[in-house]
Amino acid sequence: MTVPRPAPLLAAGLLLFALGCDDAADGVRASVSVAEAMSGDTTGYARADRVRAFSFPADHGPHPAFKAEWWYVTGTLDAADGTDRQFGVQFTVFRSALRPDTAAAAERSSAWATDQLYMAHVGIGDVAGGQFYSFDQVARGAAGLSGATADPVAAFVGAVRLDQAGPLGAGGAVPLRVRGAAEGASFDLTARPVKPIVFQGDRGLSQKGAGPENASYYYAQTRMATTGTVTLPDGEAVPVEGLTWLDREWSTSALSEGQVGWDWFALHLDDGRDLMLYQIRWDDPSRAPLGDGSLVGADGTKRRLSAADFSLEPLETWESPRGGAYPVRWRARVPSAGLDLTVAAPLDDQELDATVRYWEGTMDVSGTVSGTGFLEMTGYADGLDGSARPTPSGR
Repeated sequence: MTVPRPAPLLAAGLLLFALGCDDAADGVRASVSVAEAMSGDTTGYARADRVRAFSFPADHGPHPAFKAEWWYVTGTLDAADGTDRQFGVQFTVFRSALRPDTAAAAERSSAWATDQLYMAHVGIGDVAGGQFYSFDQVARGAAGLSGATADPVAAFVGAVRLDQAGPLGAGGAVPLRVRGAAEGASFDLTARPVKPIVFQGDRGLSQKGAGPENASYYYAQTRMATTGTVTLPDGEAVPVEGLTWLDREWSTSALSEGQVGWDWFALHLDDGRDLMLYQIRWDDPSRAPLGDGSLVGADGTKRRLSAADFSLEPLETWESPRGGAYPVRWRARVPSAGLDLTVAAPLDDQELDATVRYWEGTMDVSGTVSGTGFLEMTGYADGLDGSARPTPSGR
């Protein structure tokens, strides 16, 4: 067989994982760096290189002509039984194309034939219990093992599922049922959007690197009222309520040479605003990161933020026992919006020890306004030899 090269972003890791990158001899797994994961041949794939019109429900579903795609739901939930307990939840389904000829698999008679692979990541943080549970799984996009559809909206890998939970709202916003499990913990949530869809970047075209083709198509449901249940490994089922955030992206882009990772913030502010900020870091720390963001008002109105409109300053780091260090307390400022925020992790260890090792977890917001949110950080544990990476439990 022809071994495919890695695909862009975190979705790329599923290819190496599926091809057996585990080292059974010494019980440790090699880690794929973000730069490696976002390299590879992009010839023949569609590119996010111009502003386009979005259409729903079609764009809630898969875009197989692009190399990579993801469905992300993250959020912070409180126990609804009156106890002072907080949970962070992450649900992700990645799709990665093996080759640009999307018709080739249909020509093969086997039900297992596919040009698409899917990967699921699940993270569950129990703040009061001081525990973080994670899970990843890869499956081919055939034979009912994994896949995605637009009508009804669905994306799944095995039992890790996102499903449409009611009719589309104005502008195409979709209510969702989201289910996932990790190391004996699980969640079953219903998320209903309370704001219109937000098109990030320039009307949904989000620049990620130098050059017009290093971009993604990117929209979000930034504020979803969410209820459901988080079940802990001991069997305790905790009713929860709070806010979640859906991010949808697809692209064929790669990081520019010298870009090594990113920091992505999705914050729900208690005054009803939603704040998204990201910066993509260079291997030269003196070089200003590439950044972008948005501030969504309580009425759903979006204001785009350029890198010059905000600043992100790391204040405190956490040393991973698996190697690497992540900033887990930040100062985020948007002067023109009167925002001077401290964004801090209530649980330091929210690292997913997946094929691409990264940190993603719930955050508390204080300062000029309080709130909650999520932070994703990549590129902080790259370049390690794997000796500090014991094979995680539950796999």
